[in-house]
Amino acid sequence: MSTTLPPAAQRVHDAAQGLGLAITIREMPQSTRTAEEAAAACDCHVGQIVKSLVFQGQDSGKPYLLLVSGSNRVDQSGVAKVIGEALTRPDANAVRAWTGFAIGGIPPFAHETALATFMDEDLLPFEIVWAAAGTPNAVFSVAPKNLSQAIGAKVIRVA
Repeated sequence: MSTTLPPAAQRVHDAAQGLGLAITIREMPQSTRTAEEAAAACDCHVGQIVKSLVFQGQDSGKPYLLLVSGSNRVDQSGVAKVIGEALTRPDANAVRAWTGFAIGGIPPFAHETALATFMDEDLLPFEIVWAAAGTPNAVFSVAPKNLSQAIGAKVIRVA
């Protein structure tokens, strides 16, 4: 691990401190862009990887962040019932504008825009989970309950 973090990862570190989360960001020699790559790099179960997926309300245009277990796919119609509107996938430019991060490195917090955030209930049984830390090869571990509480995520079934 280098002693100086890239600017995007430093933003995540600083935001975590502001939320009261004590995290250590690890820069991996290999990509952690996908859940499978991240699980291999972190030597953990793919279910312990937090995928930060940004959706957009079909009617409102409002961005939503879903923190999804790496082993799950989002049931958009089921999540839409919880949120109250159908969801669409925004383009990469919109995601970057809302979050301030490129797809593949989006952390669960430290975004440019406040995002309504929902966490996959399947993350909670794990003692620790691993999430992106602002770049496609930076990650951090955290207790999922601590993460959910710190960022005010609503825990829901996403799969």
